[in-house]
Amino acid sequence: MTDPQEHDAAAVPVHWHRRVLTLAFPIVLANLTQPILGAVDTAVAGHLDGPQYLGGVALGGLVFSFVFWGFGFLRMGTTGLVAQAFGARDDHGLRASVLRALLLAVAIGALVLALQVPIIRYGLLALGGSAAVHDTASAYCHARIWAAPFALGNYVVLGYLLGCQRVRLALVTQVFINLVNVVAVLLFVYRFGWGIAGIGAATAFADVCGFAFGLAILWHLRPRGLAPLAWPSLLDAHALRRLVAINRDIFIRTICLLGSFGWFAHLGARSGDAILAANALLLNFQTFMAFGLDGFAHAAEALVGAAAGARDRHAFRSAVKVTMFWSVIGALGFSIVYWLGGEWIIGKLTDQAVVHAAAVRYLPWAAVLPLASVAGFQLDGVFIGATRTHELMKAMAVSLAVFLLAAWALAGSLGNHGLWLALTLFMAARGVTLAVQVPKIERAACGSEAR
Repeated sequence: MTDPQEHDAAAVPVHWHRRVLTLAFPIVLANLTQPILGAVDTAVAGHLDGPQYLGGVALGGLVFSFVFWGFGFLRMGTTGLVAQAFGARDDHGLRASVLRALLLAVAIGALVLALQVPIIRYGLLALGGSAAVHDTASAYCHARIWAAPFALGNYVVLGYLLGCQRVRLALVTQVFINLVNVVAVLLFVYRFGWGIAGIGAATAFADVCGFAFGLAILWHLRPRGLAPLAWPSLLDAHALRRLVAINRDIFIRTICLLGSFGWFAHLGARSGDAILAANALLLNFQTFMAFGLDGFAHAAEALVGAAAGARDRHAFRSAVKVTMFWSVIGALGFSIVYWLGGEWIIGKLTDQAVVHAAAVRYLPWAAVLPLASVAGFQLDGVFIGATRTHELMKAMAVSLAVFLLAAWALAGSLGNHGLWLALTLFMAARGVTLAVQVPKIERAACGSEAR
């Protein structure tokens, strides 16, 4: 039997706590730059002559959120593979993994460009909006989409930096991209007079500059003294099949996650505009919490991946325990803030009395969600680091089924409270379905003997 003390985070050496916090905090800071960037785009569009410009940026941004988030496996898959090669001190495998991921990013980006007309047209149609908003959103999308290969390539660069535990460079890269975007949007809109297309072009320009900056970092960090990489090695069938399988599983997992939130919004809309708006407002609490807890999930990806690559059971367990410990602390902090200060935050987000009242009514659910979500968030990082993405995908599919069943059973009788209860059960199910598989994942990643 294993000593119970082995499973106590407090029993893990202090340096593990320092290591996790050192990895997590730069990632949290990098994540928090994203809302600032969105606020700049919104402010610029909001000062153009007509409300359709603000609506166009909002709809166009949603289209790219779905498209690019759908291909987020390029970041997650790269982190897992690179972290394992990094832990195994396999410089050849590390170099090949990042180059294969870059080739896949360029191929997918080229496909997005080839299909840009139907992607933009049907994406905007699905989101709705007036003809004027569609026209401005279309101009934004057609300007921004040309950077698709570079935007997806930036996912690979970020995945590489996280996998190699170069989180400060990841922060610098994200800040660089966002600074270029802010300067470019002001220049393109106010100096060149490009209007809504200028906002899209600024984001595209920032992605291109960011990718060039990222490639320079990759070149600087490249392993020295390796033989030139031959194309047959880079295009190894087994390695490519593994890459495709990992990315396929993460893609399906992401679609399930998007589907759950999409169905949540759809059912909430049936209760009227005030409930729909209140639910959307409260989901911002969940999004902001995700920005914070993602730092610990990313730390888990890097540390678990390195432990799996080194076949080090002790390091694997320490990474899981300590990242879970700090994730729970973070989730508890968010819950307390939302419980005590949530009504004040709602007042800052809306001045519409009916929406404010509805949001306050359902605020307790937003305060409970961080604690219900924390295990699923952190264990996502564990499974991605161990590249056990098939189990991750199946767990998400089961959790989606739990959500759909709960929403069907509860939304009718309990109304919007039932819908929030179903979402809470969905988040809890993500953690439970992953937690029961952790011992199996540990054995597969580290073998039967501990180091």
